[in-house]
Amino acid sequence: MYVRMGVGVALTSLLAGCAGAGGAASGGSDTINVLMVNNPQMIELQKLTASHFTKETGIKVNFTVLPENDARDKFTQDFANQAGQYDVATMSNFETPFFAKNGWLEPLDGHLAKDPGFDQDDILKPLRESLTAEDGKVYAEPFYGESSFLMYRKDVFEAKNLTMPEKPTWQQVADLAAKADGAERGMRGICLRGLPGWGEVIAPLTTVVNTMGGTWFTKDWEAQLTGPGFTKAAKFYVDLVRKHGEAGASQAGYAECLNNMTQGKSAMWYDATAGAGSLEAKGSPVKGKIGYVPAPVEQTDSSGWLYTWAWGIQKSSPKTDKAWKFVSWASSKEYENLVGETSGWSNVPAGKRASTYANPAYLKEAAAFAEVTKQAIASADPRDPGTQPRPTVGVHFVDIPEFTDLGTKVSQEISAAIAGKQSVEEALKTSQKLAEKVGDKQR
Repeated sequence: MYVRMGVGVALTSLLAGCAGAGGAASGGSDTINVLMVNNPQMIELQKLTASHFTKETGIKVNFTVLPENDARDKFTQDFANQAGQYDVATMSNFETPFFAKNGWLEPLDGHLAKDPGFDQDDILKPLRESLTAEDGKVYAEPFYGESSFLMYRKDVFEAKNLTMPEKPTWQQVADLAAKADGAERGMRGICLRGLPGWGEVIAPLTTVVNTMGGTWFTKDWEAQLTGPGFTKAAKFYVDLVRKHGEAGASQAGYAECLNNMTQGKSAMWYDATAGAGSLEAKGSPVKGKIGYVPAPVEQTDSSGWLYTWAWGIQKSSPKTDKAWKFVSWASSKEYENLVGETSGWSNVPAGKRASTYANPAYLKEAAAFAEVTKQAIASADPRDPGTQPRPTVGVHFVDIPEFTDLGTKVSQEISAAIAGKQSVEEALKTSQKLAEKVGDKQR
């Protein structure tokens, strides 16, 4: 079980600016409302729900599908107010324990006891722990789990006589990005998130900070954003994406980089392991052309993050039993098999169940990335991700409610540096002051 810090703090900053969000479609007693991010795996779920889940259960699902930042704002506002617009929402292992502590989520242990076929023990331990709150109860079930790794075009590297190390360093990646830049018409050396958002640019950047000797805070909550490690990492990241990254990098997030990699506009991409399923899906122009290696490192043995998009049920929902039926189906072995049989095994929302990595059909089609994904998740260490002690857990986030606001504000400064509107030093000077206020509050 993760040790959560500051869970009693109100998420006022996270809720700011959320007023006026539209409501979900209303429905009758046999209808539930689900809010989720617009990642490809969720879009696939939306397509399959009516013809399978609804057909089998009679429960209709109204989906609201939004980009990550918008979805976060909306589900936080709705669950914090217990407004009941949504019975179920996708949320990460960052929000889940905070929401649980504040009484916003339905505990799932009772539902699990009545549904042994769900097989909770099959959920990978790092994800089970990250979705379990201080009271020992489970409050969300993973749709997929992920770490981060480096993806690259094997055919492009071969044509340019480039060799990808089995365990690359960030300097090696930068050198390869320079050599791969322009390898094909319109192709850039690498794609790295630059879009503002603590779940966008801050996610990969923080893993670079960790492995380059930096941290957001010391174990005593001293802010370190102008420290040597953080500064080195931020300069490296911004410089790399400005020199060899995608066009419009300051507005490019996960979705944009996935599209760039799929369309042959990037020779490399450092991001979530979940992206591999889309790259290797049926009809993907780059299927079979991608190589996968661990997250680049410098001073640490590994640097991949640990993350999951999971399903949480709103405490105030009058349809928790029906909501659980949907959650248990969407996170089930049955659903993984359905995706494998209808859309191809590489497209399965994996990274959450041990049984997935013992499934011959999955391993055959996802051979290019299955093992490196499994190892990345296993090697992620939320308690000790860097080179010095931390005040709380988290690889690519700081595990306090205030980080949603702090991370977002810092991301805006970093994104502005990527856009060339200010220097990295200026971005970090402003960010340091913001972090100091948060550190002072924690102390």
